[in-house]
Amino acid sequence: MTTSAQSSSAQSPSDIHPDGGGEAERLARAGLVRVIEPGDPAAAAFDGMEAQELWQALQEKHPIFERWSARIAEARPELDLERAAAAGARFVIPGDDEWPEQVEVLAEAGLQSRRGGVPFGLWVRGPAHLRETLAKSVALVGARACSSYGEHAAAELAAGLADEGVTVVSGGAYGIDAAAHRGALSSGGLTVAVLACGVDVSYPKSNTALFDRIAETGLLISELPPRCSPTKLRFLARNRLIAATTLGTVVVEAAVRSGALNSAGWADQCGRQVLAVPGPITSRMSEGVHLLIRERNAVLATNVADILEAISPIGTHITPYPHAPAALTDHLDHDLSRTLDAVPVLRPAPATRIATTAGLDLETTQECLETLADSNLIEYTPTGWHLSPTHRQSL
Repeated sequence: MTTSAQSSSAQSPSDIHPDGGGEAERLARAGLVRVIEPGDPAAAAFDGMEAQELWQALQEKHPIFERWSARIAEARPELDLERAAAAGARFVIPGDDEWPEQVEVLAEAGLQSRRGGVPFGLWVRGPAHLRETLAKSVALVGARACSSYGEHAAAELAAGLADEGVTVVSGGAYGIDAAAHRGALSSGGLTVAVLACGVDVSYPKSNTALFDRIAETGLLISELPPRCSPTKLRFLARNRLIAATTLGTVVVEAAVRSGALNSAGWADQCGRQVLAVPGPITSRMSEGVHLLIRERNAVLATNVADILEAISPIGTHITPYPHAPAALTDHLDHDLSRTLDAVPVLRPAPATRIATTAGLDLETTQECLETLADSNLIEYTPTGWHLSPTHRQSL
């Protein structure tokens, strides 16, 4: 995956994004993400307005913008851009080379949990190129209070996807999210954490070292400006980004009431693949996953090959059906099989008794016994026929 190093020193927006939409556009969008909560459906009423036009209207304090009045007074987009640069982050907007155009599917994806819509911009921390990193990516999500089985499954799948050059995207939370990020990192792959707080804020705090590792090679991204803290609605809003920016969402473990199911719902609304990793039928943490498979047509995912097949163009990465190793007896004809079934394991029997047991005439039975002996499946002793030691060991 192509990466481009980003300087952590303070730079002007035009220096950071020479291909972007201009400093005025960037300032306007930085102001909008400070004032308007991520995914706020009230902003949809102003979809026809350009970003700079909307930002100017907000500053004029028209009564229709009363709901955002407290934030408008405190918004300082220039300061947010400076803080981001000081933290080694940048603000990516539509028109920039890094902008992931697939996120614009959210314009038609509707609402879920009172959230929806295309972000005004994305704060990004890390050296990887945002658009290129997300071009071939899969989301791995699941329960925070996961089981050891779920944690192992997430890490193994993430490592396998990373080996295939697939970027692993998750939410940076405890449990399945953290296991997915660590699994990708363990294979030297790229991973992206989509946060419900600023990219300069570590939440949960105990994942600080993990976030720093991700930011060394991959990306931390968020709709929220620097220094913003997470809230419940912000987690729900960030789920739509996880779903929209990836080719598919894999739910590893989830209870019936789980944020991971919200991510799966967004993936479905965005026209992305939804996959589910089955768990023990006795596990409460797998009830939501099994619900996805039974009621919402999620693709059953048991390995990396299943995921690659689901996200790839039709006819490519076809998953072969599992087969047991071939046995010597697989291709025996009907009479040979009947004869072999009638041969005792240890205590020898004469051909006449074997013929009776097999339900075949003696001549046919004798021919079959000789053929089976040539294949080292049975052997003859002075008292009759029994299975060969080699065949006994294979049973």
